[in-house]
Amino acid sequence: MSLLSRRGAPDPDPAAARSGLLDRHLAFCEALRGAGLAVSLAEDLDAVAALGVVSWDDRTLVREAYAATVVKKHAQRPTFEALFDLYWPALVGDGGTTLDPSGESGDPAEAGESAEGGEPGDPGDPTQAGPVRDNAAALADFRERLAQALEAADEATLARLAAEMVARFGAMPGRGPGLSSWSAYTALQRVAPQELVDRLVAALAAEGLTDAETERTAGRRIGSFTAQVEADARRRIAEEKGADHVANVALRPTIDRLDFTAARKADLEQMRREIQPLARRLAVRLTKEHHSRKRGPLDFRRTVRASMSTGGVPLTTFQRPKRPHRTELVVLCDVSGSVANFAQFTLMLVFALRDQFTKVRAFTFIDHVHEVTHHFRPGADPVDVMADLAASAAHAALWGRTNYGRAFTKFNELHADAIGPKTSVLILGDARSNYSDLALEELQAIVGPARHAWWLNPEHPRHWGSGDSAAPSYGALVPMVECRNLVQLGEFVHELAG
Repeated sequence: MSLLSRRGAPDPDPAAARSGLLDRHLAFCEALRGAGLAVSLAEDLDAVAALGVVSWDDRTLVREAYAATVVKKHAQRPTFEALFDLYWPALVGDGGTTLDPSGESGDPAEAGESAEGGEPGDPGDPTQAGPVRDNAAALADFRERLAQALEAADEATLARLAAEMVARFGAMPGRGPGLSSWSAYTALQRVAPQELVDRLVAALAAEGLTDAETERTAGRRIGSFTAQVEADARRRIAEEKGADHVANVALRPTIDRLDFTAARKADLEQMRREIQPLARRLAVRLTKEHHSRKRGPLDFRRTVRASMSTGGVPLTTFQRPKRPHRTELVVLCDVSGSVANFAQFTLMLVFALRDQFTKVRAFTFIDHVHEVTHHFRPGADPVDVMADLAASAAHAALWGRTNYGRAFTKFNELHADAIGPKTSVLILGDARSNYSDLALEELQAIVGPARHAWWLNPEHPRHWGSGDSAAPSYGALVPMVECRNLVQLGEFVHELAG
């Protein structure tokens, strides 16, 4: 089906079609920018030029032309794909097909003929709003066809089944104004494709795959189908409310702009893969900036003395030698609850850039302090380091509840010698201390002797001071910096090491 018109609809006026395509292209580029993809004006024009030489009847070709011109990093591709499906959908409504009483997709005319004379309320009754009704027989039949398609890895059939699954089991008619009438969650809960894993694993094992291979393959196929169901639900909602609405409220941002506290398990794995490339980019950037600042301030005395030979005209200037300076860094990390992932990623990035600092020492805490510097060995596997850090959280808690005041007190008792006039202190945490004593004097004793101090908070500033958050009180002593994603983390570490 062409991207320009609905199936069976007359061809639009050429001028109107061009205007509509341009508006859709501009809206798509704005959505990409809003999701974190830096699409410049030049890339916008490159995309237009590329689209002018490809066939619009081939949606795959159109998608790749867009991707080649606006996507810069592999991590951005999932977000690009989701937005492309919203603004340039492959289907409209049910895709120009309906469902006959047996549940199979077919031609609308044929379906209408087969439904003639049917009882009102029958699944195939064309007078009913929406597709075939959900019932036990329909569910059993659908699950059987889905299991067969998963075993055969039939991508075309799985795509059709995803659209059918949302149409049949994800419809939510009768909802109030402004509420979505389609739900991927409802469809997935009803069909429960995860329950088909055992059957899929058995089929894969019969093909001679090992246990590990069967589990990975089964998980990948189920995950891919789940993503197709979610994408089809978004497409249907976009038809009702507009693609811009879904792009703003229903799509997850790119991995580098995803909040640490909102990351799922799969997101955390992807973030781990992003840490080392981010560290390399920062290291190159910092090295170039350090080299560009090799020359120190103007040596006024030498410059004036040299100008005497040219009648007082300073034709040659002289700079004082620049004193080498690198920061000693002490990091205190709250590793409780949802902020633990944020602390671990920050530690990983700091230690990946440890050559930019004279010395780095790291401490974790919940209500007690535990030094973890020794975990960051040169050449250590980041996955092993993350596992060690997670295990070390047990040593950072004696009573099991976050208590910043007690942690600061223990740090002063056990590690006060870590802070000096050349030290920068970095505190990581959400400043939520369960209404316990904040020990502001102890915090002042930590940051007072230090050269610099910062507090990175993974919460949005609008939540600072709400509930048990002591961010305003601690922020009066230590500058509180918002740091909710990899982009903000990278920019802060660049400023810190620069």
